[in-house]
Amino acid sequence: MYFKFTKYKLFFQKYGNSDKTILILPGWGNTRDTFKYLINYFKEFYTIYILDYPGFGNSPEINGELNIYDYSYIIKSFMDKNNIKKPIIISHSFGGRISAILVGKYKIDVKKLILIDVAGIKRIKPSIILKQIIYKLLKKISFFLPCRLKDKYREYLLYKFGSSDYKDLSLNMRKTFKNIISEDLKKHYKNINTDTLILWGDNDIDTPVKDAFLLNKIIKKSDLVIFKNSSHYSYLQNIYRTNIIIKYFIEKED
Repeated sequence: MYFKFTKYKLFFQKYGNSDKTILILPGWGNTRDTFKYLINYFKEFYTIYILDYPGFGNSPEINGELNIYDYSYIIKSFMDKNNIKKPIIISHSFGGRISAILVGKYKIDVKKLILIDVAGIKRIKPSIILKQIIYKLLKKISFFLPCRLKDKYREYLLYKFGSSDYKDLSLNMRKTFKNIISEDLKKHYKNINTDTLILWGDNDIDTPVKDAFLLNKIIKKSDLVIFKNSSHYSYLQNIYRTNIIIKYFIEKED
């Protein structure tokens, strides 16, 4: 199924027909299918929505660049259109950025919030700053090269210095990617006042585990579970435990 909002078209799937709703906000890229185990576990008792963001999966690529607030407003509109009221939101990685804005900024009424290895805490790393400085200096050399060599040289720099996520994107999506990672969403996470479960892999190198402890500290009503020997996709490495822990969390009385 597709949801159309202004010039955007989002592919989404709906499972179940309960009056209790789960909205899953997956990570960056084509990661919707990684939630099939969780969906199969809960779809008998909940109505579940999950979608592809603009530019990924079955959703057409965007024309122009977006920022994280654009993405969040699109999801808010999706919720309004489908009459999704007081859902349980489960978010992973990039999806956590959207959750932070929906719940912390827009104050969307949600029953429970689950954050799995989420992004949005911006940290200044000396190694990354040095890498950026070197890249910018080397990029300036391209202005002195013949036209026929400029593009090849810039592509070479991108290959050497760009992350795999960045290199795999189109020009529009690269601009969007840079807009998104430049935002520090700590202030929005701090404003979350919903019962929140934080799940994290202790060996996550994309969003380090120290971010989990920070979120547990600044989100007042939060519980934290750390999965041992697990990475950024801790929910896939701990399928049974993840399902059981989430089930207990969302069914327990306040």
